[in-house]
Amino acid sequence: MASAPRFLTDEKGNRVAVVLDIAEYERLLEELEDQDALRELDEALSSGETPIPYVPLSERAKRQGK
Repeated sequence: MASAPRFLTDEKGNRVAVVLDIAEYERLLEELEDQDALRELDEALSSGETPIPYVPLSERAKRQGK
């Protein structure tokens, strides 16, 4: 379980930074990356363009007789 975040404050008591448990930080980064990937997928699917299928380079070389 992640610990509660701690805040760093300036001389007036305003929060200026947060200190997170490293596991919580990594979890948040992973969640952001997942959300970004889903956003990109939604954009690609709604673009109306015809998708180009993924073919690894090694497979392309085989198809071209190399």
